[in-house]
Amino acid sequence: MGMLIQNGTVINADGRQKADVLIEGETIAQVAPNLSAADHTVVDATGLFVMPGGIDVHTHLDMPFGGTVSADDYRTGTIAAAVGGTTTVIDFALQSMGHTMREAYDTWRGKSRGKACIDYGLHMAVTDLGGGDCSRGLREMEEMVAEGISSFKLFMAYPGVLMIDDGLMFRVMQKAAALNALCCVHAENGSAIDVVVAQMLAEGKTAPHYHALSRSPKAEAEATHRAIALADMTGAAVYIVHLSNEYALDELRFMQARGARAMAETCIQYLVLSLEDQMPGKSWDEAKYVLTPPLREKKNQEPLWQALEKGSLAVVSTDHCPFRFADQKSLGRNNFSKIPNGGPGIENRMQILWHFGVNSGRLTPEQFVELACTAPARIFGMPKKGTLAPGKDADILLWNPNADYTISAATQRMATDYSMFEGWKVRGNAKHVFSRGDLVVKDGEWIGEVGRGRFLKREANAGGFA
Repeated sequence: MGMLIQNGTVINADGRQKADVLIEGETIAQVAPNLSAADHTVVDATGLFVMPGGIDVHTHLDMPFGGTVSADDYRTGTIAAAVGGTTTVIDFALQSMGHTMREAYDTWRGKSRGKACIDYGLHMAVTDLGGGDCSRGLREMEEMVAEGISSFKLFMAYPGVLMIDDGLMFRVMQKAAALNALCCVHAENGSAIDVVVAQMLAEGKTAPHYHALSRSPKAEAEATHRAIALADMTGAAVYIVHLSNEYALDELRFMQARGARAMAETCIQYLVLSLEDQMPGKSWDEAKYVLTPPLREKKNQEPLWQALEKGSLAVVSTDHCPFRFADQKSLGRNNFSKIPNGGPGIENRMQILWHFGVNSGRLTPEQFVELACTAPARIFGMPKKGTLAPGKDADILLWNPNADYTISAATQRMATDYSMFEGWKVRGNAKHVFSRGDLVVKDGEWIGEVGRGRFLKREANAGGFA
């Protein structure tokens, strides 16, 4: 006996059709009109869109940062993701300076064990190649690819903690090119930013909005260009994470037009939140929006939307890095540089992208699927994910485009005491969610088994570039 999803409209990135979807075990067996319901359990999808489960390729679960740990662990974070329509996440294992990638891998696999509720993969953040000729670290990159970690994160920000210099970045990119792996880069000029931060604090400028003012869009743009140029010199494929502003977008497009194997994501917060609306410099509540990169002026939003529509930006993710306002963000009450950077969004990504993208006419439903599901699977080496087709994993989202929903911390599954979108009314929401054939969300409520998520060994495919 299989499970048959009937009477819905199937939407993939390459088109839509009135069709049924037959699930057998963990896999999609058929996608076709008018499939026979004989011997199958039937799920009625009348009035619903049947889409691939969402894939969020940028999350930070159970992550140490700034003297605390992100509020969502692998249980709360992946349940929140599923309730929002996401069935796969890629989290970051952070190598600490002086320690090995293997230690980071083991630590993050341990964090997820018995807790992950949907399938997940890992990026490896590289901070230390072992000194000297870097041979230890370069061998470890080979080991990580063999373990299914086919992307490496490089930080150009946070000196002394995560930031690496250009020489080390160049060595990592050379090796990634040889391994057909993808380099994910946090592109900000961390050295210049640290100078500005120190100057602001010395002038008594300690409030949350100075965090945003200290991290210039041009510092992001400069680093974006430099990262892509270094990758281009080595032949590596590069993926710029959380691109937030038009200056950086211009640098990305400049290098793309010249043949660099470069792509980028943006995040929902940069599409709908702004410096003017959320961080005008009036209250401590603005600490809720201390993110890195920071919120930008509203004028940057439309260029980002246009880049999503035209393909310069490939993915919409969250950079979900949640901290509670009351007892975690408060660590920087008198010093913005001590406020843990990040915000909660894993549960709201699909709602926000649909409401402000599809409902506004900026994106088609097919583009929504491409940006939230299909491109993430293709770029990050997950051939069984991101598309509704025979042989693919039965990660399936039944989406109600007419559902009205009010976002609120009081009803969210994320473990923070606030929402970045508190009180926002959106139309379009996940109704039922299947993860590898299991119905894990029914009528918007989590009903799945905790710990059922599996680690994904991803292919090294250089970001899907030919």
